[in-house]
Amino acid sequence: TGVLDDCLCDIESIDDFNTFKIFPKIQKLQERDYFRYYKVNLKRPCPFWADDGHCSIKDCHVEPCPESKIPVGIKAGSSNKYSKAANNSKELEDCEQANKLGAVNSTLSNQSKEAFIDWARYDDSQDHFCELDDERSPDAQYVDLLLNPERYTGYKGPSAWRVWNSIYEENCFKPRSVYRPLNPLAPSRGESFYTWLEGLCLEKRVFYKLISGLHASINLHLCANYLLEETWGKPRWGPNVKEFTRRFDPAETKGEGPRRLKNLYFLYLIELRALSKVAPYFERAVVDLYTGNGHEDAESKALLLDIFRDTKSFHMHFDEKSMFAGDKKGAKSLKEEFRLHFKNISRIMDCVGCDKCRLWGKLQTQGLGTALKILFSEKEIQSLPENSPSKGFQLTRQEIVALVNAFGR
Repeated sequence: TGVLDDCLCDIESIDDFNTFKIFPKIQKLQERDYFRYYKVNLKRPCPFWADDGHCSIKDCHVEPCPESKIPVGIKAGSSNKYSKAANNSKELEDCEQANKLGAVNSTLSNQSKEAFIDWARYDDSQDHFCELDDERSPDAQYVDLLLNPERYTGYKGPSAWRVWNSIYEENCFKPRSVYRPLNPLAPSRGESFYTWLEGLCLEKRVFYKLISGLHASINLHLCANYLLEETWGKPRWGPNVKEFTRRFDPAETKGEGPRRLKNLYFLYLIELRALSKVAPYFERAVVDLYTGNGHEDAESKALLLDIFRDTKSFHMHFDEKSMFAGDKKGAKSLKEEFRLHFKNISRIMDCVGCDKCRLWGKLQTQGLGTALKILFSEKEIQSLPENSPSKGFQLTRQEIVALVNAFGR
């Protein structure tokens, strides 16, 4: 409850606005063809450290079973299949369990495949201002987001921890002497984290909060859609209150949990602000949410414009004008630094060992990156020509899909 730092907005107003106005509509939008298919390359190698061995196997989406733990009978193929050791390995069951949980469902109907070829042609005819190298890769594939919901996959432990650690430690403008709270590697002394954070300029503080909000968002989804039990091969997913408490309860997190949740609201406000700012781009007749089905495309666009109207009616927006507002030269270099840090975080997502987590990590990072791009392109958006694709500001289908789904999360 209460007011958020760095903006004149309170939690209760956001809750009301989201629950009654925004969420039902955004949920509908996410189910439409244009927004449910996301093209992603899940095979890009991690550029920062050697991959954790097994993670390259498509379906083993948790910590790999170490070679030494795999029963001899299995390593030798079928010759020793019925030996006792092969049947009793708890480790192996865990690994197989993870296989089932984490598998990305890549089935697509032929109809969908034809539609994608159409989309690609349509996208190519638009005049892009930034090329997403990834889409052209033979490894990039379309994923149906409705068939691959974000949920707990069993991916945890050192590998998952290393991803977040490198995001916070190396990409949040943080000196090495300051450790973030609850970091198991932190020595007991050193500059206090929050003293350091308060001392930062608004931009860098915002950056940290956005990353923390993203982290909170992902953790929330895992708690809300958790594998509660698997009976007769039928998994039952649902909210795991105990897990939620472990990650967010003030008593269990030394007061950290509520801060994490506040950062989630802050992230919501930033993405909401971006949606209200990008409306003029979509209001032009030249922009079409093209799937080849004229009737559905018109409905999708009407729903999107309706959501934009709602976002503009919200009266407590985050005011990004106070950001990058210093002297021209300083502001420019800070903005560039921001962009590079963010780009780096999107590359770290290629180090996530579980395909499903990687998919949603990449999507939400790209969504937030798109929101930032919009907030820093206000002048370009306002001067867009009505009837022709613009050179000054362009969004690819990827960016649009990522923005809407990230905000939906």
